[in-house]
Amino acid sequence: MVKDISYQNLDYTFSGVDHNYGESFHILGNPYTQSLLAKLCRPETVQPELNHLVFKLYHELLIETVNLFFPRKVETVTTRMKEFIPQGELDAEIIDRSTRAVTVNLARAGTWPSHLCFDELSTLLEPANVRQDHFFMNRKTNEEGEVVGVDVSGSKIGGDIEKAIVLFPDPMGATGGSLSHAIDHYKKNIEGKELLFVGMHLIVTPEFIKTMAANHPEVKIMALRLDRGLSEEEILQTVPGTHPEKERGLTDIQYIVPGAGGVGEVLNNSFV
Repeated sequence: MVKDISYQNLDYTFSGVDHNYGESFHILGNPYTQSLLAKLCRPETVQPELNHLVFKLYHELLIETVNLFFPRKVETVTTRMKEFIPQGELDAEIIDRSTRAVTVNLARAGTWPSHLCFDELSTLLEPANVRQDHFFMNRKTNEEGEVVGVDVSGSKIGGDIEKAIVLFPDPMGATGGSLSHAIDHYKKNIEGKELLFVGMHLIVTPEFIKTMAANHPEVKIMALRLDRGLSEEEILQTVPGTHPEKERGLTDIQYIVPGAGGVGEVLNNSFV
């Protein structure tokens, strides 16, 4: 059978915001996701609409993540037309269903996004190769409300990460402290060598990028938006990462500007 070359060796090109942060960072730049994310950030957007928007946004983010980083294979698929004609077979480059994937719930803002990724990956891959872990942590703050560290109250990790793509779907990449701590834990305490670590975020800041680049430069970061709204006006007119030392996206108590407010609180209707 002659094979059609159109869908083999697919050359997928990521379309995102230009920046100078390095190859590990990917910031989407399409109008569809920006429109939904802008709606999510509005103060009048509450439950259940917030969950619906997070679902759509993480669906888009997962598509980009899978297309960029997940292994592929060329497979011959017998279609329903094979019954009627010998050419009823499809040769296509598809995601390798044998790929192992772990999605980590960084509770509490990451609970819903992680579940969404777990559910979709269980359809895309062999379900037995997909796992969801749970990591319970909170910001540690001082009397002034400034973030001074991470409090970890527990975890439930269901196995090793040997040759697995490990996803961290955490909506707000503010300081980078929580994600950095979680990745440290997997590197030092969980058996096996991962295929790749990937952070998946709705919004990140220059401060977050600085932390991740310093602590875990090999980790891939996927984000829908970069917020550096507290930078000087002239800095906002430059390509992101041109003057990283002058970029700022966090208030003194580490909330993102323009940001989306306390996403974890709104997602859970729990304002404490």
